[in-house]
Amino acid sequence: MSAKNQSAALEQASVRQYCKAVRTPAIAANFLSLAEQAVKENHSHTRYLEALLALECEERDRHAIENRIRDAQLPRLKTLEEFDFAQAPQIPAAKIRELAEGGYIERSEPVVLIGECGTGKSHLATGLCLAACRQKRRVRFVTAAALVNEMVEAKQNNQVRRVMAKWQRYELIAIDEVGYVPLADVGAEFLFQVISERAERAALILTTNLPFSEWTTVFPNPRLCKALLDRVTDKAHIIETGTESFRFRRTMERRKKS
Repeated sequence: MSAKNQSAALEQASVRQYCKAVRTPAIAANFLSLAEQAVKENHSHTRYLEALLALECEERDRHAIENRIRDAQLPRLKTLEEFDFAQAPQIPAAKIRELAEGGYIERSEPVVLIGECGTGKSHLATGLCLAACRQKRRVRFVTAAALVNEMVEAKQNNQVRRVMAKWQRYELIAIDEVGYVPLADVGAEFLFQVISERAERAALILTTNLPFSEWTTVFPNPRLCKALLDRVTDKAHIIETGTESFRFRRTMERRKKS
C-alpha cells in the first residue's frame, strides 16, 4: 500500500471512530461514497456536509418511528391506506384521514368507534395509532380486558400508582374491545380511573360493539357508567362503523367464487 493510500485509510478509520463516539452511524456508513459523489458532481463542502447530515437525520427519524411502533404493541400492522372504505361507505373516510393528521391528539380529544364485530373498528384504531407513531408520538394499544388485568395485578403488588403513571405518559392510548366482556366492579373502576385521568389531558381511542345506552351491561354501577360516558363523549369524535360485518361478507364472496 502506498503512503498516500495508507494515509487515506487512516483518515477514514479516524472518521469512523469519531462517528462512533458521537453516535452518527449513517454518516459513518455514507461519508466516503458521498465524498466521491460530491467530487464527481463538483458540490461544495457545505453541500456535502448538508447531504451527510440529512442522511443522519433521516436514519434517526426511521429508528424513532420503528421504536414508537414497537412500543405501541399493535396487534397487527394495519394502515389506513389498506382500509377499504368502498366496502364500508357509512364510515366517513375524510373524517378518518383528518384524524390521522393528529390534531385530536394535540387537543386531547377522544375518538370512539362504535359498531358490530367485523366492521373495521380495530383496523381503524390500529391505523390511527400507526399514523401517530409516524409522527413520533408515544402510543399504546391495548384491549380493555388486558388493561384491567394489568391494573388488578398492580393492585395485588401495591404498584397501582406506578402503573397509572406509566399509562399517563402516553400521548395516545387505544383501548380496544370495550364492552365485549362484562367487568367486575374493581375492573370497571380501574378502567374508569385510566380514562378519567386522561380527560382533557391526553388523547384516547375506544372501540366498542355496544351503543352507549347498553354500557350499563358492562359497567353495572350506574353512577360510574354515567361518569365514564361523560368523560368518553365530551368533545369526542364518535364514528359509527355499522352493523354489517364486511369481513363476513368478504368471506362469503370468496366461498362463492371458489
